[in-house]
Formats: sequence, structure tokens, C-alpha cells
Amino acid sequence: MLSNYILRRFGPINEDYKNEESRIKVGYAASVVGIIINVFLFSIKLFVGLLSGSIAIIADSFNNLSDASSCIITIIGFKISSMPADKEHPFGHGRVEYISALIVAFMVIIVGFQFTKSSFDRIINPSAIKFKIVPFILLLLSICFKIFLGLFNKNLGEKIDSNALKATALDSLGDVVITSVVSLSFLLSNFTTLPIDGYIGILVALGILYSGFKLTKETLSPLIGEAPDKELVDAISNGVSSYKHVSGVHDLIIHNYGPGKCMASIHAEIPSNIDIMRIHDIIDLAERELSKKLNIILVIHMDPVCLDNEEINIARYEVSEVIKSYPEIKSMHDFRIVGDGKSKNLIFDLVVNSYEINTSTNEQSLIDKIILDIKNLHPEYNCVITIDKSFN
Repeated sequence: MLSNYILRRFGPINEDYKNEESRIKVGYAASVVGIIINVFLFSIKLFVGLLSGSIAIIADSFNNLSDASSCIITIIGFKISSMPADKEHPFGHGRVEYISALIVAFMVIIVGFQFTKSSFDRIINPSAIKFKIVPFILLLLSICFKIFLGLFNKNLGEKIDSNALKATALDSLGDVVITSVVSLSFLLSNFTTLPIDGYIGILVALGILYSGFKLTKETLSPLIGEAPDKELVDAISNGVSSYKHVSGVHDLIIHNYGPGKCMASIHAEIPSNIDIMRIHDIIDLAERELSKKLNIILVIHMDPVCLDNEEINIARYEVSEVIKSYPEIKSMHDFRIVGDGKSKNLIFDLVVNSYEINTSTNEQSLIDKIILDIKNLHPEYNCVITIDKSFN
């Protein structure tokens, strides 16, 4: 593939693209190629725009210049994000990559606003466009370059799982549409005296603004704290569950400290009657193997559960049937019975989505309803229920 050939021009790269060194080299290569192509396209389009007097083409040229600036910021972002952890930042500097993408987004928005204004001025004060075939061919050529750049960044973004490169790829493919519209307006100017250039300039500017706001949303989301990738959630849950004596998992929390830098904690249910040293060795092994396999830092907490007590098993089944009528409840765990005789407590945790049950009033209302349902079945049981929030 052409992308692999280009990567090799920047020196040997480990094909394990989750490797930190590989991510930096790939990000650097993508950014350098982006700078070269975008500066080249800026020069062509600015020449064509000035030659023809088209505000739409000039706007599109400065869109390419902002893309080149974006690539420079991306290089800086990759460089800083790869810095090792220090005393002030014990989890490293990975989130700088998101911040650099956010700066790029703001730059794109500024360019969009500037050319919206310029395009309105062109509509109010129209001027003739000078159509020439050679500049038109140069515009068509620039579309081919942008298609290549979009596919190139998309391929590399998927290789190293970089939101910054994926966003750049999307922006490049969006530019293909913008330049195509600009080329069409340039061609139509040869057949009409209407100020079509100004209107197309506004469309180009709005396209630039859309790209900027979309990129802002995509880069703010991981900074604010977005839900983790479902594939990673399933890989961790299924991975821990696959180890011997683990009967269930819950309370998975994943923290993102930058692309490829995740810390996760999870609770694993294990039989309460098993030797503690034996199960501790198994849990340690799971932490080491899954951390390496999934390229994360994984911490597993052990929750002992009783699996061979008939009363507990019957009560667990009955409570499971009760909670089926509550769609907001995802699962139940840590079920146990404490006490004897007529004074017994059912103690268990219920997992709900954090965005569905988001106030203490809602929590208590849910708990009260479930307690009432259980009391109708077994008046002798008291219930101690804890609501756990799912963040996945």
C-alpha cells in the first residue's frame, strides 16, 4: 500500500501500532505529508483565486492553510503527549493530543467566520470572475490530492487508533466536497453574471464552520469523560470472566488518559470457600495477562460470594425475578444473607445506568419499591440495597 511505502520513508516502524514509539512516528509522518500537500494546495488555490478574483477559491485556499497549521499543531501534540509521566502528571501527558486537536478546531472555526463575512461582502459588492481553463484544471487536480490525503489519514488513524488523525481524514474528505462545489461555481461563472461566487463562498465557509464545530465536539468528548469503547468493555469483562473460579464481574470503570493509555478497575466474584492464596494467584495472573494483551493498566478486586447455600440460592433467584420488572436495572451482584432466625438481612447491590438514576431521590424511590416487592414475598427479610452506577 502507498501509505506503508510513505511510512517507510520516515524510517523503520514497528507494526505493533499500539506501541508508543510507533504511534509517534505514524503521527509525525501523517502530519508532515499533510503539511506538504496542504501548503502546495494553498499556493495553487491562492494563485487561482487571485488570478480569477474568486472569493470562494481564496476562502478554500485559506482552508488548506489552516489544515497545514493543524498538522503542525498535531505534530506538537503527538510530541508532548508522548512525554513520560512525571511528578505532576503521574498518568502521563496523553490527553495533550486531544487539546491539540481542540486548538485546531478553534482555528478552523475562526477561518470559517472570516470567510463568511468576506462572502457576504462579495454578494453585496459583486465583481466579475475571470474563468480560465488552466486554473480550473488545477482545482480539479487539488481534489485528487485531497482524496488521497483523506484516505491516507483515515488508514493511519485506524492503525494507531488516533482521533486526531481520524478527524483530519474526515476534514480532508469534507474539503473534497467543498472544492468540488467551488470548482463548479468557477465553471458556472463563465455562463452567468449572477454573484454566484459569493453564495458559494458562504457555502464553503459554512462547511468550514461545520468541520470546526464537529471537531470541537469530538475532541471535547474525551476531555470531559466519554463512555469507553464497547469492544474494550467486552474484552475486559469477558477476559476476567474466562479465568478459573471467577463466577461473575461487575463495577467496571475505565479511565482514559489519552489514546492507548487506559486504566481500568473491575470487581470479580469468586467462591467464598476457596483458598485465598490460590485465588489471589489467579487474579494476579489475570491482571498481568489482560493488561499486556489489551494495553491497559488493570486492577481486579475480589468479591467472595457464597454459591453452595440453598437458602441464599433460592433468595437470589426470587430477587432476580423481582428486579426483572425494573428495566432500569442492568444486573445484581454481591448477594448475601446476614443474620439468623427471624432477623435476617438480604444484602445486595443493583447496577443501573448513571444517566437514568441520577439523583438520590430517584435512587431511594427505586430501592423502596423493590423492598416492598420483596417484603410481599418474604416479610421476614430486611433488605439492604446499594445502587451502583454503570459508567460503560
